[in-house]
Amino acid sequence: MKVRLRELQAAAVGLLLMSGTMPPALAQSGATAAVGAGQGGATAVAVSSLPSAPEVKLTEPLYLRDTGRDYSHLNPMFPDLIGPYTATNVPAPRLDNTPRLDSLVRDGTIYLSLSDAVVLALENNFDVAIARLNLDIADTDILRARAGAGLRGVSTGLVANTLGGSTSTISGGGGPGGTTSGEGGGGAGANGLVLSTNGGGPTPETLDPVLTGTAEFERVVTQETNVFSPSSTTNTFTGNLAYQQGFLTGTQLNVTFNNSRQTSNNPFSTYSPLLDTTFRAEVTQHLLQGFGWETNGRFIVQAKNDRRITDSAFRQQLLYTVNQVENIYWGLVSAYEDEQAKERALAQSTLLTEDNRKQLAIGTLAPLDVVNSDSAVAADRQALVAAQSNLQYQQLIMKQAIARDLTDPVLEAAPVVPTDRVALDRLPEEDMPVDELVRQAYADNPQIEQAVLSMKNNEITMKAERNGLLPTVDAFAFYGTSSVAGPISPSSVPICFTTPCTGTESTIPAGYPGALANLLTGAFPDYAVGMNVTIPLRNRVAQADQARSQMEYRQTQMRLQQLYTQIRIQVINGQYALTNDRAQVGAAQAGRDYAAQSLAAEQKRLKLGASTSALVLQQQRSLATAEDTLISATAAYAKDRAGLLQLLSNTLDRYGISIADAASGTMTAAPAIPGLTAPTVPAAVKPIAVGAAPAQ
Repeated sequence: MKVRLRELQAAAVGLLLMSGTMPPALAQSGATAAVGAGQGGATAVAVSSLPSAPEVKLTEPLYLRDTGRDYSHLNPMFPDLIGPYTATNVPAPRLDNTPRLDSLVRDGTIYLSLSDAVVLALENNFDVAIARLNLDIADTDILRARAGAGLRGVSTGLVANTLGGSTSTISGGGGPGGTTSGEGGGGAGANGLVLSTNGGGPTPETLDPVLTGTAEFERVVTQETNVFSPSSTTNTFTGNLAYQQGFLTGTQLNVTFNNSRQTSNNPFSTYSPLLDTTFRAEVTQHLLQGFGWETNGRFIVQAKNDRRITDSAFRQQLLYTVNQVENIYWGLVSAYEDEQAKERALAQSTLLTEDNRKQLAIGTLAPLDVVNSDSAVAADRQALVAAQSNLQYQQLIMKQAIARDLTDPVLEAAPVVPTDRVALDRLPEEDMPVDELVRQAYADNPQIEQAVLSMKNNEITMKAERNGLLPTVDAFAFYGTSSVAGPISPSSVPICFTTPCTGTESTIPAGYPGALANLLTGAFPDYAVGMNVTIPLRNRVAQADQARSQMEYRQTQMRLQQLYTQIRIQVINGQYALTNDRAQVGAAQAGRDYAAQSLAAEQKRLKLGASTSALVLQQQRSLATAEDTLISATAAYAKDRAGLLQLLSNTLDRYGISIADAASGTMTAAPAIPGLTAPTVPAAVKPIAVGAAPAQ
């Protein structure tokens, strides 16, 4: 045991050395301790012999799913101009069972293989269906990012609401990182949550163009206050247009086109109606903070990384659910075999009691032996009732894992009979060198994949926070022009520019076409170039966020190394578990065979008068105990074998399960699960229906 502990210590030191994050002094002391662990007769594992972490294999992209809609694009403006303004209807979830389940019902009984259980879970299990929607939710974040908006995030934790089979070795949670919730008090942020710097930095430009229009009519009646300001009525109509768009380079374009028409009976108003039109185009470019594609397009990259994380999390969900269904299935097999064993034990004790009563009637057996055998029958009957109740419960657990609607009367009443048993054929992984086994787990593990992608997002955030430290320096330039037009008001006081004075002279065009012509020719231009500079003195907020972003990145680095260590230990322990389980099954089989032969021999001696019924009952108890031990050992081996494949994250490949089919919700092919065999224990009784009264 000490040797294994030292090996694990050396493995942890080696992983830190490979990561390059261990301080030199600690690395030197750790390496020395690992080498020195071999003293005292133990051979230490050399650090140099440990494998370097392989490149992680990214999950097969699940963008092209046959769902009928791509939520990363939705409704484009062309050719349907009103498409972007219409609601998107997400299809209602399917709440009934797939026809595959009905095909397994024969004569009121569900005959279920492990392959059928897995494929039904992938089609019907609510945990998988809920996780499947996260793929579409992640696509909506990509759509938001393409518009320049912030990300809402996606839940990538495991959905674990299915009852039973909770021995999975893959933990919940998506990528690694710091604390997501505080304990309250001074450690809590907004709404009691510890907020991450993810998404921090300068706000990206709004990439979706915005068109603004204003149409307004205003009527103003002015009260007379003196002889020089008589009462008047003014009518104003305004029609304005504005266009605004940002670009990934940190550029913003603003274009305005404003128009107004004003009529008045005020004698001091020279022109009525007075037409006023202006045009202005302004371009602003960030030179420091907010400059460049890397800053303004970071949300697009992060959203795509989040989509890959969601793909990986969905694969993790499939691995978890398949393993959970396997555990439930082997629990059902154990319950079914246990019920059969209890039925056989009751039949044997009942037969012995009947023989004892016959011998008591002819005077060859003492009454106490009959009482003893009757007590054994009562105990066996109680054990059978408990086994039947457990079997009914395991059938319910299996049904809720593979079906959505349990209200179907046929399904509700149908017992579930497992048709597969685990074979004791050796897996290749049982004999594989530990280093090779660990390297395979490193390459395929979805948690490591999510950790690597999360680190990429953290790196993007760090760059954005560094950019946020810079002052705001914006260069701008605009060009505009304006023009007015209108006839001289008949009620105005005559103003003469020529002689003789007629009161009808004007220096501006009389109609809107003239004003528009002046506008287009730029007769009255307005243009400028300049620069805006904003320097936050002390800049403490940006400093804090930039430092925190690096701290969170360091946490993800350490968490990744911790994952490597955890997975290595779990894989080694999983290989140990299979070796121990195989030995336990062999010992249990030998014990069961010995107990069966001992019972047969004792029964022969009883018939010859060389034994007693008490000794026969004792051998029957020994056989029942041996059968229970064998059933438990076999179930443990089956579950640990599935758990090792889950740790190696190759369950889907080993079984031939298509992630794309699972993502679409329709399995085109049933998985081919190796290492199974037909039942070897005869069915002594008919299956117990769910809800039926146990035997009395």
